[in-house]
Amino acid sequence: MNARLAGPDDADELVRLRAVMLRSLHSASWDDDWHKPARSALASRLAADPDGAGRGAATMAAFVVDRPDGPGLASCALGVIEQRLGGPGNPDGRSGYIFSVATDEDMRRRGFSRLCVSALLDWFRAQDIRKVDLRASVEGEPLYRSLGFERTHDPAMRLHFKV
Repeated sequence: MNARLAGPDDADELVRLRAVMLRSLHSASWDDDWHKPARSALASRLAADPDGAGRGAATMAAFVVDRPDGPGLASCALGVIEQRLGGPGNPDGRSGYIFSVATDEDMRRRGFSRLCVSALLDWFRAQDIRKVDLRASVEGEPLYRSLGFERTHDPAMRLHFKV
């Protein structure tokens, strides 16, 4: 089994797997109003890499594993390249961010997330990215540690603007 680079046609399944991941982290119910804009954004961003090689203007990539038992995806990992100001250890200021690492419940413990995240890390290396960040759930932390990630001391904070 291999991870493959996702394309715009995978947007529906990527959104479905994102919902699987979000529901595993949050017990509160919510509406699905975010699905359509998320699909649109994914299809547009994933189409920015017309040759599928993960080079050039692409600033987002998704790697997926197809379900071995039928249609659809079993697992995914998404990543973006962000441009910030440079600093020590990262002079050009470009960094990677991994998000939406998800696997269907019935497909877990088969190494699919590892395949997706590893492929995404290879994509970041090919883009000359020196630093990659992510937020790890308790369940996901052993995978990320085994791939070389370490906890940072940077405190995270968030502000939500009222709409």
